[in-house]
Amino acid sequence: MNNNPIEIGTPMQRLIGVLVFLFPFLSLITPSGIGFSSIVFVLAFLCVPRKAWQALRPHWPDIRWVVAAFVFNLLVALACVLLRPETDLRYLDKPARMLMGLSAAALVLLAQPQRATLWWGVTAGAVAALPFVAWQRIVDGVLRPGGWLNPITFGDLALCLCLVALAAAIDYRHSTRKAILPALGAVAGLAAMIVTGTRGGWVALALAAILFLTYARLLKSRRVRLLVVGSFALFASTFFIPATGMAQRVGQGIYDVQTWMDGGSAFTNVGIRLELWSGARYLIEEKPLFGRDPTAVRQELRRLVDEGKLQDVVLAPDHLHNDALQAMATGGVFGLAAWIGILAAPFAFFARALGRGAYRGESPLSPQAAQMFAPALAGMLVVLSYFSFGLTEVIFWSLKGSMFYTLMVFLLMGFCLNAKAAQVNSDNKHGQ
Repeated sequence: MNNNPIEIGTPMQRLIGVLVFLFPFLSLITPSGIGFSSIVFVLAFLCVPRKAWQALRPHWPDIRWVVAAFVFNLLVALACVLLRPETDLRYLDKPARMLMGLSAAALVLLAQPQRATLWWGVTAGAVAALPFVAWQRIVDGVLRPGGWLNPITFGDLALCLCLVALAAAIDYRHSTRKAILPALGAVAGLAAMIVTGTRGGWVALALAAILFLTYARLLKSRRVRLLVVGSFALFASTFFIPATGMAQRVGQGIYDVQTWMDGGSAFTNVGIRLELWSGARYLIEEKPLFGRDPTAVRQELRRLVDEGKLQDVVLAPDHLHNDALQAMATGGVFGLAAWIGILAAPFAFFARALGRGAYRGESPLSPQAAQMFAPALAGMLVVLSYFSFGLTEVIFWSLKGSMFYTLMVFLLMGFCLNAKAAQVNSDNKHGQ
């Protein structure tokens, strides 16, 4: 039974497919591609609100905890506005937009575009991002290029495109020719991250390797194993190529940590982070319930510097370079719970979606169960990556970083739910 109110091939159905493609494609190569996509998804949703809700309603038991996590995130921000006189209404902008990202999932469920539209958009976005930052690095001489974003955010998002493209390649495991393009997208995304000099993605890559090796064996595919091993071997090889500067940055990071622990200057990228994290302890102890407004956090850091408790290097950054500490400093224990929720709830959704097909006793996976594998694995990789990025960066600080996460998560959720519906329909037909 097809509950899709939009007929295949209609202008609205094609438009939604185009939007799904454009979001990852434009994310890194345009100054406002992420914001543009988020607005257009909401506008498209408002064109067919009743039909979109009808498409979403049958899947409510699957998505309710994810939606609840984003609602709670918005409610915490609202509580901060109401309880802290210094916090204005602009504090609600980001969490409100993140909740509206649910429109992307509703539209995918309504129009049921081929998920290849997302895979090709991710691949094209990663392939286009590489020459963009490579030109800045080689021709313009920018040591840490970042396109329209700062280098850390650009590198992190490029790595997300890399990992999603790697998961997409699994969808084409039966055809080497079709798998080549997403595999190239994975390589391009990884190379773009390396060009930016971003180190925050290294932990994400290690965790992603564990995730791939844990689940890829279920597909019983030699091509998949070669793809996974080859991709991570490529990354490991960059440590031995002097031109990438990877080995040098690792050594510099270790030296910076030793210097800071010995009481030396914190005037290094790593030292500044360590000093900020030390300062966060004072801030959280003083306001543990709802924290402080971000502007007040900076004022308190200045006070701690004046009192001689911190070095003045903490005054330069805009945030605490750690998502968990930033959430607690600006939202208290409720802010920390909100941050955990928008990561844990989607991760649990994707883990259930992947397990729903993986542990049905099918070896190898049936075609219906395998349909859910790539989008579910991609979703887990995106969430895991953002958790890893947040260990040394506040990836949710910028609206672009936040909306990239939200839209990618909700789009992948939509494709997982479409695959689940197709699997249920197939099971019902075979049961008749």
